Amino acid sequence: MVLSLLLLLLLVCSTRANQFLGTVMTYYPGNTNADGSVTVQLLYKLNFETCTMLTWECLSGNCGTESVVMRKGYESNGEWCQMEGISTRNVPSNAPFQLWLNGGDWIDNITNGIVNWRAVTLVELRNRSDIGKANTSPQTTILPDVRVPSNCQRNFNLLAFDPDGDTIRCRYGNTSLSECNPCTPPSVLSISPSCSLSFSPTSDEGPYAVQVVMEDFPNQNISLTQTNGTKTFLTPNDAISKIPVQFVLWVDPPVPSCTEGLYLPNFLPPTPNNRAQFFTIVNRAIVINIKAEAIISTISELLYSGPSTLIQNSTGAGQFSLTWTPSQAEEGGSFPICFVVKANYNLNIYNSDLRCVIVTVGNNPTTTTTLPTTGSSGMYVVGLSVKVSSSSQQSKDEILYYLQQARYYLSYYGLPNVTINIVSYVQH
Repeated sequence: MVLSLLLLLLLVCSTRANQFLGTVMTYYPGNTNADGSVTVQLLYKLNFETCTMLTWECLSGNCGTESVVMRKGYESNGEWCQMEGISTRNVPSNAPFQLWLNGGDWIDNITNGIVNWRAVTLVELRNRSDIGKANTSPQTTILPDVRVPSNCQRNFNLLAFDPDGDTIRCRYGNTSLSECNPCTPPSVLSISPSCSLSFSPTSDEGPYAVQVVMEDFPNQNISLTQTNGTKTFLTPNDAISKIPVQFVLWVDPPVPSCTEGLYLPNFLPPTPNNRAQFFTIVNRAIVINIKAEAIISTISELLYSGPSTLIQNSTGAGQFSLTWTPSQAEEGGSFPICFVVKANYNLNIYNSDLRCVIVTVGNNPTTTTTLPTTGSSGMYVVGLSVKVSSSSQQSKDEILYYLQQARYYLSYYGLPNVTINIVSYVQH
């Protein structure tokens, strides 16, 4: 009898430990080796009520061999734990393949009837004709759960950043494509192709499983070339890759007022805007300052999702900072960070709106770009005076790096062959 009871308790504890709260996966292509094999780095979040480690399995294609590093991300006080996986795969060719996470259960009593978890990532590594290299997936992340009072309309604008400059579109998962099991969308949450989720007030409270698929589309007709020379042609209506964005939406009891700043925390400056972009360099810390207020409820916590080496500090009432120092291994990548501020009133929990930013990591430039000495037709010279505020002294190399980032975005938005040079600069 004692043994039977012990086994039953172990079974219950094991089941509770594997209560799923969603996942996200993104990827960056790596090197192509002399034998035609390719490396790819996949970054993923695993969200559970308690910290749980899992690995993704091969669904289709040749997924090669894998080495995985698991790190603990952020753990909310007794609510959820987000683990970060960094998977490096070596595949025999650049042919596309699919990975999936399949098998266990979501948290109990999901309102839209989802029980089993399933998520799929399509990894596309063939050489693109438009950028001359392999595709990089959209970059995004999400908290394990997002909360909204049942009587308040709210929009959740997911972070959707593409390092290749592709068009990103979002949709709910499709059961027939094995993207979830099943893919019944929340009736209270509509989705737009621009990755905005709109919540409509409802009396149906409780947790909803949100199973979004994020895809990148080329801005023009392109070809994808495989290692063996085979070409595939895509139009702007054909997705290149796809990644899952899955989380839980908690619809809570109604709040006395939907006005932000009373019960619901309201962000204040210097909190960055949603989808803001930051740039930093290897081994240089970037600090994101966050401030919020709630007159009636009490702000208790900053909840966030981002790199596992992100450090949180509380700098005062309703004031927080997130500090991250990227390593050499993260050079050239763009890394998403999302956060909400949590407040309490009696036994009720209230969240602010969702804010997400992207941090692109570069390195100190070693060369400078100078203006040509001879003129040419169609050339325009523009003088621009810029004032930059910084908490520390900036070296000339760092200033040049920021100018290179400006050049990148000028080119990206339609100004080819842009040359930027410092004529003079003064530090006070």
